[in-house]
Amino acid sequence: MAVKTVAMLTAGGLAPCLSSALAGLIERYTEVAPGVRLIAYRNGYAGLLTGDHVEVSDAVRASAGQLHAFGGSPIGNSRVKLANVADCVKRGLVAKGDDPLRVAAEQLTRDGVDVLHTIGGDDTNTAAADLAAFLRANDYDLTVVGLPKTIDNDVIPIRQTLGAHTAAEQGAIFARNIIAEHTANPRMLTVHEVMGRHCGWLTAATAREHHDWVKQARFIEWEENAAARWDVHGVYVPERRFDPAAESRRLRAIMDEHDGVNLFISEGAGVEEIVSAMEAAGEDIPRDAFGHVKLDAINPGHWFAKKLAADIGAEKVLVQKSGYFSRSAPANAADLALIRACTHHAVDAALRGTSGVVGQDEERGDELRAIEFERIRGGKHFDVSTDWFVDLLRDIGQA
Repeated sequence: MAVKTVAMLTAGGLAPCLSSALAGLIERYTEVAPGVRLIAYRNGYAGLLTGDHVEVSDAVRASAGQLHAFGGSPIGNSRVKLANVADCVKRGLVAKGDDPLRVAAEQLTRDGVDVLHTIGGDDTNTAAADLAAFLRANDYDLTVVGLPKTIDNDVIPIRQTLGAHTAAEQGAIFARNIIAEHTANPRMLTVHEVMGRHCGWLTAATAREHHDWVKQARFIEWEENAAARWDVHGVYVPERRFDPAAESRRLRAIMDEHDGVNLFISEGAGVEEIVSAMEAAGEDIPRDAFGHVKLDAINPGHWFAKKLAADIGAEKVLVQKSGYFSRSAPANAADLALIRACTHHAVDAALRGTSGVVGQDEERGDELRAIEFERIRGGKHFDVSTDWFVDLLRDIGQA
């Protein structure tokens, strides 16, 4: 099948790769298949369902490389699950009684799309898998090639998702500034809440980035300008249990010695305990269209801080979330290199008619390939036995 029209969309939450991934796709098609028509659906699957798309003009093709310098998505995002019919109806994206998968397929047909590139996380790409399966079952010839976007780095079986490297680096910059607030208050507990619902990779990687900065920064070791005061004192991820009483005693000793404590906490750490407590109290649990608990509504960081503050003798508690700061940044050098490799492979796979999600396949020796949609799923856990994480915990006395 000769490819005549290629469509692209970005979906889900932001990550520091969306603009760059779009740029990479546009640049690669312009290089190897300049005659292919490129369109982009606005606001993810919402634009696909409503037929809201924009042409990639010659002017955009010529300047696409400039997008590498920006965060966000130039074509907009949304959280729309094609399989959630009720939510699509509620949003006015489809009429009552319509099947969103059929509506999407019919729109792709009307737009003459031969290849659809989806840039998103596991929800986005499992939705793409549903769409691809529906199209195959209905004899519609479409190649769907996804790119794995998520700062959580929690997509099975992909080694490294796009944007995660940058998010960790940006989270550490955020932490550096909020931790400086300790100089304004004695006995301060600083809780840095990092995104990561089920996977602690981003929290761990952000803490490592900050700890590495502390090790190389030139502190004069005078009063508040001391490495031990600015360092990480605790890292808490969903995959690693801890003894609250023992940890409180450890942190109390740090507070007494250094007049402050800095914690890095995954937003998913402690969620089961919080939800259980809310359900026991008869409270409603706010959830999104995918059935996920709305973490910003239950505030894990504040809950965590409240449990620890009294035990460690904190006089002031500061809880800050780096998620929106870190996920909106432009891609760093490490991500740019990964994005380039993935977008090149994605375009080549699309032109061959090979569907899948492009990434480093952990189950195939980290080979960069179009991974079969049926093998893509979310919920990959962070391996807390990873050498660099074990080293980090040992360095900060939490091993």
